[in-house]
Amino acid sequence: MGMKGFVEGGIASIVAGCSTHPLDLIKVRMQLQGESHAPPKPSSAQTTLRPAALAFHPGSAATSATIHVPPPKVGPITVGVRIVQQEGVAALFSGVSATVLRQTLYSTTRMGLYDILKQRWTNPETKTMPLASKITAGLIAGGIGAAVGNPADVAMVRMQADGRLPPAQRRNYKSVVDAISRMAKQEGVTSLWRGSSLTVNRAMLVTASQLASYDEFKEMILRRGVMRDGLGTHVTASFGAGFVAAVVTNPVDVIKTRVMNMKVEAGEAPPYKGALDCAVKTVKAEGPMALYKGFIPTISRQGPFTIVLFVTLEQVRKLLKDF
Repeated sequence: MGMKGFVEGGIASIVAGCSTHPLDLIKVRMQLQGESHAPPKPSSAQTTLRPAALAFHPGSAATSATIHVPPPKVGPITVGVRIVQQEGVAALFSGVSATVLRQTLYSTTRMGLYDILKQRWTNPETKTMPLASKITAGLIAGGIGAAVGNPADVAMVRMQADGRLPPAQRRNYKSVVDAISRMAKQEGVTSLWRGSSLTVNRAMLVTASQLASYDEFKEMILRRGVMRDGLGTHVTASFGAGFVAAVVTNPVDVIKTRVMNMKVEAGEAPPYKGALDCAVKTVKAEGPMALYKGFIPTISRQGPFTIVLFVTLEQVRKLLKDF
């Protein structure tokens, strides 16, 4: 019975992840707005100029390659159109192989564990589970799932962001396998867990807010007799869960994207020392609302993703109910 939850959650997550991948890619590109890669200068001493780092290290102008610039006010539709015009329609699915692997590792784990905890913590008499227990189950399941899926998450962010770099600076990963193997060889195995603390924190928040709120919304709708248990209820509860998850996780998601995407040159200090350093530099250079950069595509993606996820999950459960 326990393994069934993993299978159901895995199938639903892969379907949802692939169908909303272009929206996720646009979100990543928007979250990286404000970071601009300066072309290298002829001097061998010149390497990079890093984010707001000048505010902390005035003399470091010749020691970094990524700089913060005033973020252009470009919306998700414009970003999507530019991607298609400059890189082709196929670019909207850059990194989709990493999405499949990520959903297979991360979402399968979190959905399966949440289902197990839900079964164990549901009151057998009332068939209900307190909201606090749902949130706790989500935090635990999300944290473990993120730790398992972090390598695929790093690869996905990099593959999605690659097209925004100048041709000479692109990584040009052929697939998620190529990305992970090259990262391990060139940057060390530990690079596969870069930003893992952020990934774990984000996953705990998104799983707790998404799964717990979906169950809560669904139970509320059925309890009050607003709708019967069917597609309408599933879609309504899913959209509510997606909105809650987007609001809660967007700031962590922005920082996670930037830390995972940063380029670390051999012998050079990394652009960001960690999550807090990235957050401070981002806010100082771009303002507090930079943490909600990409929110429109986030909610535009989180809504459809959550709807497809739970509607698919409910259908898969019906198909596998006899197994």
